Amino acid sequence: MSRSRPVEGRLEAMAIYENLLEGPPPTHLPDDPGPRELLAAGAAPAEVAAEYPASSLAWAQLADDAFANGQIVESYAYARTGYHRGLDALRRSGWKGHGPVPFEHEPNRGFLRALHALARAAKAIGEEEEYQRCSTFLRDSSPTAADTLG
Repeated sequence: MSRSRPVEGRLEAMAIYENLLEGPPPTHLPDDPGPRELLAAGAAPAEVAAEYPASSLAWAQLADDAFANGQIVESYAYARTGYHRGLDALRRSGWKGHGPVPFEHEPNRGFLRALHALARAAKAIGEEEEYQRCSTFLRDSSPTAADTLG
């Protein structure tokens, strides 16, 4: 089965190849305002994570707070939880392991913050390979997030 066809002496790729060359479309996680609203109202991040354990945002906030308090290992653990919860959510939203995860879409920010927090904590505990991998993943997913959070 041919996926190309001759056109005026040259081959023209079908639309499937054009889409592949452009890359996957951006992934936009569904909005779940509950955790965001609770955190904005001053709820304790641990309570929000307990009520919404799938929320990357709650885990990212826990990671940020722990890091700010010098609790680097705890920050790493919280960030890793938020990162994996975010990967689960991305996959449920059709993400295939690569492609844009725009920071401009607010529901994506919890995952991106957790990814940033994981990179930061990995660097702080000397996990250079993980730091590099997470930093690259963040920049590849959202240059805006990498610039804003970094």
